[in-house]
Parts: sequence; structure tokens; C-alpha cells
Amino acid sequence: MALKHKYKALKLKSPYWKPGFNYEHFVVSKLKHIVRNGDLIVLSEKAVSTALGNIVDESKANPSLTAKLLTVFWMRKIWGYLLGPLCRLKPDTIYRLREYPLKEGSKHKETALRVSGLLQALKPFSEGGLDVVNLPYSYAALPLKNAQELAERIRQSLLKHSKKVSVVISDSDKTFSIGPIHLCSRPRCVKGLIRLGLLAYLIGASLSLKARATPVAAAGWPHSTEELLDICEIADKARGYGAGRNMWEAAARFKTGFTSITWEMLEKIPHYPIVVLRRI
Repeated sequence: MALKHKYKALKLKSPYWKPGFNYEHFVVSKLKHIVRNGDLIVLSEKAVSTALGNIVDESKANPSLTAKLLTVFWMRKIWGYLLGPLCRLKPDTIYRLREYPLKEGSKHKETALRVSGLLQALKPFSEGGLDVVNLPYSYAALPLKNAQELAERIRQSLLKHSKKVSVVISDSDKTFSIGPIHLCSRPRCVKGLIRLGLLAYLIGASLSLKARATPVAAAGWPHSTEELLDICEIADKARGYGAGRNMWEAAARFKTGFTSITWEMLEKIPHYPIVVLRRI
């Protein structure tokens, strides 16, 4: 289905949003002279979470037997040899799953278990919205619990400057669609998506269903869920991957280990946590 409206995407370069960064003030001050009535602002959930200090240090996790089994057996064997090919993952992704890091991987799975529970920890990545890419050391960004409130707050702040816009917070983790049915693997997302956890990913990826970035919150959005998903995917593509699409790419880019990436390294990478979409 084609987009009901056509949009132009404008990605705004920004400093890296470290914990304590006043992202709300930055967004409003940056956009109040740029946006027009009817524009749509899409913010990266991970960037917002990081700015809010909504992150966890996985190096402090003490892997349980369950986490170790998930790492050694579930990730390396089941995903590496069965579910990876079933879900049509790329050959390099399958190879990486078969070589899934034991130490860092078990700590990550333990964190996923604590944050999102076993069913989410069964996912190969983005477990419950947990995200380690484009973060330093052993930090992982947690999913937002109050995303709708945060989006609405920014919308209201811009409204004070006579800017009537929609504000969306999105996650690059995919929602899979078949006709009007939208399957989301995250535990938190906008209304209109069916939350099925791992099953959503297995169904969507194995059947090569239409995959788009997931809207976590949408304030002032007047159109359909279908178009909202398209908007999030446009913004996600415009934003790019920062240091890389995954930890392997990020580590290769900086020529260092998974947990040796620093804040300073990330600050040198162009970041685009804000994308403005305008009808054309």
C-alpha cells in the first residue's frame, strides 16, 4: 500500500545525547524556528533513554544458569542453525550468532531476563527493547516506560511557540505487517499493533512480511496506524545507523572490542536523533 501522503525527511545533526543531556530543551530550541504547522517530529527512543540515564551497565550482571544456556545453546545452536535460516537472516548474521560471545552474551541475556523476562530474552536481539548498539562500554539502553508522556510534553512545548506538530518516538526494532494486521515483538508500542513478542518476529521474518520501524509513542498523530509505521521507517532510514547496525559493525569501525567503545569515540560519529517529516 502506497503512502497516503508524500513526505520530505529532514534529519537534524545533533551532539551525542549522553546521560544528563537536556534533550527536551535541545529539541524545542532547535525546532521552534524550523518546524511548520503539520510537521511530524520523530525522535529516537534510544537517544531519549540515554539522555534520561535510562541505561544499565551489563558488566555488573551475574549470569544465571538460564542466561548461560540461552547464550551457549539457544543463541549459538537454535538461532545459529535453525531459527536464523528459518527467519532468512543474512549469512554474516547467522555466522555471528553461531559465534555469539560467551562472556558478554551471557551478561546481556541475564540483563534481558531481568528487564523483560524469558520470552523476550529468547529473541536474538532487541530483547524487550533493550539496545546495546551506539552505546559505550557495557551499557544498554532500556525501553521507555513513559514514552507517550514524553512525546506529549514536547508537543505541548512546541505548541507554546505556536507550532502545531505531531511528535513520535520510534524504535528501529521492526513491526511486521500483513494487510491491516501489524505484529510487534516489543512489549511497549502504540495502540493498533498486536504485541506477540518472539512469535511476531518468527512469523514476520520467516514469511518475509513487510517490516518497518516501530512507533513507541505518538502525540497528536491524526492519521492511520499504517501511515504511522511508514513514517517511522522513513525516519529510521534517514537517521542511519550511527556507529553501526550492530555491535560487530561498531567494534569493527572503532577497531576495538565490544565493551571497549568509549563515549569519546561515539561523540565523533554524526548523530541524527531528530528527524522532521513534512508533507510535499
